[in-house]
Amino acid sequence: MLCKVFPIELKPGMQAEAEAIVAEFAPRGPEVEAGTLSFRVYRDPARADYLLFVEHFADQAAYDAHTGSAAYKELIAGRFAGLIVEFVEIDHELLVSH
Repeated sequence: MLCKVFPIELKPGMQAEAEAIVAEFAPRGPEVEAGTLSFRVYRDPARADYLLFVEHFADQAAYDAHTGSAAYKELIAGRFAGLIVEFVEIDHELLVSH
Protein backbone atom coordinates (compact mmCIF):
# COMPACT_ATOMS: atom_id res chain seq x y z
CA MET A 1 0.00 0.00 0.00
CA LEU A 2 1.13 3.52 -0.81
CA CYS A 3 0.15 6.44 1.42
CA LYS A 4 0.47 10.02 0.21
CA VAL A 5 0.18 13.03 2.52
CA PHE A 6 -0.06 16.56 1.15
CA PRO A 7 -0.10 19.58 3.50
CA ILE A 8 -1.35 22.38 1.25
CA GLU A 9 -1.16 26.12 1.84
CA LEU A 10 -3.81 27.94 -0.18
CA LYS A 11 -3.79 31.49 -1.45
CA PRO A 12 -5.50 33.87 0.98
CA GLY A 13 -9.28 33.67 0.84
CA MET A 14 -9.37 30.51 -1.29
CA GLN A 15 -10.55 27.99 1.35
CA ALA A 16 -14.19 27.80 0.23
CA GLU A 17 -13.32 27.54 -3.46
CA ALA A 18 -10.71 24.85 -2.80
CA GLU A 19 -13.16 22.84 -0.70
CA ALA A 20 -15.79 23.08 -3.45
CA ILE A 21 -13.33 21.72 -6.04
CA VAL A 22 -12.36 18.84 -3.76
CA ALA A 23 -16.06 18.02 -3.18
CA GLU A 24 -16.60 18.00 -6.96
CA PHE A 25 -13.52 15.84 -7.54
CA ALA A 26 -14.17 13.06 -5.00
CA PRO A 27 -17.14 11.39 -6.75
CA ARG A 28 -15.63 11.78 -10.22
CA GLY A 29 -12.14 10.56 -9.30
CA PRO A 30 -11.24 8.73 -6.09
CA GLU A 31 -14.69 7.22 -5.42
CA VAL A 32 -14.68 5.37 -8.77
CA GLU A 33 -11.00 4.38 -8.93
CA ALA A 34 -10.45 0.73 -8.05
CA GLY A 35 -6.89 1.31 -6.76
CA THR A 36 -7.71 4.34 -4.63
CA LEU A 37 -8.30 2.80 -1.21
CA SER A 38 -9.07 6.04 0.62
CA PHE A 39 -9.12 9.74 -0.18
CA ARG A 40 -9.49 12.06 2.79
CA VAL A 41 -9.15 15.81 2.90
CA TYR A 42 -9.02 17.65 6.22
CA ARG A 43 -9.38 21.30 7.11
CA ASP A 44 -7.79 22.84 10.20
CA PRO A 45 -10.44 24.87 12.07
CA ALA A 46 -7.68 27.01 13.59
CA ARG A 47 -5.90 27.72 10.31
CA ALA A 48 -7.45 29.43 7.29
CA ASP A 49 -6.42 28.65 3.74
CA TYR A 50 -5.00 25.23 4.47
CA LEU A 51 -5.98 21.65 3.58
CA LEU A 52 -4.40 18.31 4.37
CA PHE A 53 -4.84 15.48 1.87
CA VAL A 54 -4.27 11.90 3.10
CA GLU A 55 -4.60 9.29 0.38
CA HIS A 56 -4.07 5.52 0.25
CA PHE A 57 -3.47 3.59 -2.96
CA ALA A 58 -3.06 -0.09 -3.70
CA ASP A 59 0.31 0.60 -5.32
CA GLN A 60 2.24 3.07 -7.47
CA ALA A 61 0.29 2.06 -10.58
CA ALA A 62 -2.98 2.98 -8.84
CA TYR A 63 -1.54 6.37 -7.88
CA ASP A 64 -0.38 6.93 -11.44
CA ALA A 65 -3.87 6.07 -12.73
CA HIS A 66 -5.38 8.48 -10.19
CA THR A 67 -3.16 11.39 -11.24
CA GLY A 68 -3.59 10.51 -14.91
CA SER A 69 -7.39 10.60 -14.85
CA ALA A 70 -9.39 13.21 -16.74
CA ALA A 71 -11.06 14.36 -13.49
CA TYR A 72 -7.67 14.87 -11.80
CA LYS A 73 -6.28 16.81 -14.75
CA GLU A 74 -9.32 19.07 -14.94
CA LEU A 75 -10.00 19.68 -11.27
CA ILE A 76 -6.81 19.11 -9.27
CA ALA A 77 -3.96 19.77 -11.72
CA GLY A 78 -6.19 22.38 -13.37
CA ARG A 79 -8.48 24.49 -11.19
CA PHE A 80 -7.21 23.51 -7.72
CA ALA A 81 -3.54 24.04 -8.64
CA GLY A 82 -4.25 27.71 -9.29
CA LEU A 83 -5.33 28.15 -5.66
CA ILE A 84 -2.15 26.78 -4.09
CA VAL A 85 0.71 28.77 -2.60
CA GLU A 86 2.73 25.71 -1.65
CA PHE A 87 2.39 21.98 -1.08
CA VAL A 88 4.65 19.12 -0.08
CA GLU A 89 4.23 15.51 -1.20
CA ILE A 90 5.20 13.05 1.53
CA ASP A 91 5.21 9.30 0.96
CA HIS A 92 4.54 6.98 3.88
CA GLU A 93 4.68 3.23 4.30
CA LEU A 94 2.18 1.39 6.50
CA LEU A 95 3.63 0.22 9.81
CA VAL A 96 0.61 -0.80 11.89
CA SER A 97 -3.06 -1.23 11.03
CA HIS A 98 -6.02 -2.82 12.75
